[in-house]
Amino acid sequence: MFPNVTGFLNKGHKIRGTVVLMRKNVLDFNTIVSIGGGNIHGAIDSGIGILGSTLDGLTAFLGRSVSLQLISATEPDANGKGKVGKDTFLEGIIASLPTLGAGESAFNIHFEWDDELGIPGAFYIKNYMQVEFFLKSLTLEDVPNHGTIRFVCNSWVYNSKLYKSPRIFFANKSYLPNQTPSPLVKYREEELQILRGDGTGERKLHERIYDYDVYNDLGNPDHGEHLARPILGGSSTHPYPRRGRTGRYPTRKDPNSEKPATEIYVPRDENFGHLKSSDFLAYGIKSVSQCVIPAFESAFDLNFTPNEFDSFQDVRDLFEGGIKLPLDVISTISPLPVIKEIFRTDGEQVLKFVPPHVIRVSKSAWMTDEEFAREMLAGVNPCMIRGLQEFPPKSNLDPSDYGDHTSKISADVLNLDGCTIDEALASGRLFILDYHDTFIPFLRRINETSAKAYATRTILFLKENGTLKPVAIELSLPHPDGDKSGFVSKVILPADEGVESTIWLLAKAYVVVNDSCYHQLMSHWLNTHAVIEPFVIATNRQLSVVHPINKLLAPHYRDTMNINALARDSLINADGIIEKSFLPSKYAVEMSSAVYKYWVFTDQALPNDLIKRNMAVKDSSSPYGLRLLIEDYPYAVDGLEIWTAIKTWVQDYVSLYYATDNDIKNDLELQNWWKEVVEKGHGDLKDKPWWPKLQTFDELVEVCTIIIWTASALHAAVNFGQYPYGGLILNRPTLSRRLLPEEGSAEYDEMVKSPQKAYLRAITPKFQTLIDLSVIEILSRHASDEVYLGQRENPHWTSDTKALQAFQKFGNKLAEIEDKLSKKNNDPSLYHRTGPVQLPYTLLHPSSEGGLTFRGIPNSISI
Repeated sequence: MFPNVTGFLNKGHKIRGTVVLMRKNVLDFNTIVSIGGGNIHGAIDSGIGILGSTLDGLTAFLGRSVSLQLISATEPDANGKGKVGKDTFLEGIIASLPTLGAGESAFNIHFEWDDELGIPGAFYIKNYMQVEFFLKSLTLEDVPNHGTIRFVCNSWVYNSKLYKSPRIFFANKSYLPNQTPSPLVKYREEELQILRGDGTGERKLHERIYDYDVYNDLGNPDHGEHLARPILGGSSTHPYPRRGRTGRYPTRKDPNSEKPATEIYVPRDENFGHLKSSDFLAYGIKSVSQCVIPAFESAFDLNFTPNEFDSFQDVRDLFEGGIKLPLDVISTISPLPVIKEIFRTDGEQVLKFVPPHVIRVSKSAWMTDEEFAREMLAGVNPCMIRGLQEFPPKSNLDPSDYGDHTSKISADVLNLDGCTIDEALASGRLFILDYHDTFIPFLRRINETSAKAYATRTILFLKENGTLKPVAIELSLPHPDGDKSGFVSKVILPADEGVESTIWLLAKAYVVVNDSCYHQLMSHWLNTHAVIEPFVIATNRQLSVVHPINKLLAPHYRDTMNINALARDSLINADGIIEKSFLPSKYAVEMSSAVYKYWVFTDQALPNDLIKRNMAVKDSSSPYGLRLLIEDYPYAVDGLEIWTAIKTWVQDYVSLYYATDNDIKNDLELQNWWKEVVEKGHGDLKDKPWWPKLQTFDELVEVCTIIIWTASALHAAVNFGQYPYGGLILNRPTLSRRLLPEEGSAEYDEMVKSPQKAYLRAITPKFQTLIDLSVIEILSRHASDEVYLGQRENPHWTSDTKALQAFQKFGNKLAEIEDKLSKKNNDPSLYHRTGPVQLPYTLLHPSSEGGLTFRGIPNSISI
């Protein structure tokens, strides 16, 4: 609260201010990527010309173009709202300011202010120009009896006629609702109401309205039945988290589905408008979808490039010799800005990808059983392996629908280094990577397409030296007599010579195809991107920007709605990138809905996840109260360090604002926020008993820690290793096209005579490989201006000194952890940390530079 300062201010005092903003001065990538073929050069030239003719120079901000009015936090008017000062205009350009970032401009402003107006706590701003600008901040200097007051804005401001009331911004102080200075209470409530909107109409691009909708925009039934997709969310059949509402018109053939749009609405401040290089990468995905894929398709349609790899060297040539493409294809894609980052050309017809980390030391180590197992602990999808507690493994599929799906692997075929099955189970040395139940319900439909796949179970054994080895793979298919008859399967055992070694290598490939699909759709998209979006929406609708929990969580939401909208447009949409290049094809996102039925918010806490997967047990004598059943489990070891640091930071911060549990219960904004997350954002699961009630300090800390962990460290763990591991399609194929050949068939003879060719004919072909690599290299990159865990974009994000001190403590702890993890990677006894491919596990090292680094934890899901 502001102290009683009436009478201390000099009447007629002028308060000096500095306004920092950014002009809309970057060509919209949407313009580029929506123009195909050889018109790219012309689009860029004409776009720059338009840019120069339409955007006002800095001097246009002067005169009577932009006005501000200070609002008192201490002196109310007759209606109880803080008094509003006079309209004041920007005065002069500040030529140089040490704190200015790239593209930022600063302006002087002087406000008339006297003792009847008290202490300013907010301001109105009006833009009278036709072009919007991005307002970064306002800083007031020498406010009598108060000193400096800072307003951190980070918002687009459009022409004032587009708003029903002037845009308002608040000082960087934090208040619980019942502690808000009374002159600011109504302003606080009104701003939240604006952000909620009224739930009607089509959203306009300039708006900042946050609302919910189901995923009814993935299909395009008007363009053919083959492009129709089920609506996800709003039903028990296809439950799903909610997305941001756009209010677009329905399709003609399905009134419940929305028409696709050339530009999908997200609240304006969720789309930084290409001022950030993270947008540069995100829109690269759109350019791949709209320009690169059609260009590649034309090359294959002309038979210029064979669609098959004939040897493993052919695959490696993508990074070594390059792939030859027609000149018009190269000329079409090479001008795209992001494409210059992911491809290398010789200036003529050869296109090369960056060598993925997994083959930078050894070309063949990916083929080993040791590396196959290690990547379940330190690869791009390290959160699926489970401790096996019964044998044979059982299924959770309803036997009345699917029959008996108990595994047909027998104990006597397993090489357990002399242990019996009971001894291995009792000592916690058996593990499983199990995709059987996920794929079986969809597999009959998938295998009716050009894809041919299995549902897989992989049994693994922990050796005496602490490393993991695979001992059996079960490849299952739906029973030919119907679902209720159960399943048929083959059990494949490790082999290192003859045709059996090729069969074993193929079996591992079928496992990885399952894993790649699950990773992309569930571990990556569903469990980070999709589940976080409802929290973004609810936070903006229910928690004021001056609420301390908003200030805690907001950095972890940056760009998420924007990248999710782009994903719906180009990645997970009907006939989009995922459907083109991953196994389930048109059933891809529908499969993620089936998995969401079993999503549990509290299990997203890393300790709970490890316990649920039988990878750890509670042990008060172990670090963090958990004993890992595989001590050398890089994702878990590093993750527990990061999880604990986040939780400690959240505890330190939350304790500054909530002294008792009653403070939490009585915080109406907080309670409304949580109610809306549960009942609307994740409404299909609202009746689940596991939702926290948010009545206690511990519950609030756990909820906020899970949100931050999911948006930062979990996403980093499953995202930034995609190209380092998956850039070699041999190591992480995304689809399978053949089942195991039967002895006596032509395919079997081919497997005997040419094992590499047989392997390549079974996995992702060349065209889909080019799509996959183009996309995952973008997804695996960091923006040059990324803001990482333990950092804030603006050091003045709060005026609370104790909060800033706690945050500095958090940053220092993360630096300590990074140093500790680096030392672990140099310990030769921790074999899983580098493995046969000699790739140290660094995905959970907090810091990074820009680019393809295989490390770094950004604050938010921005790519």
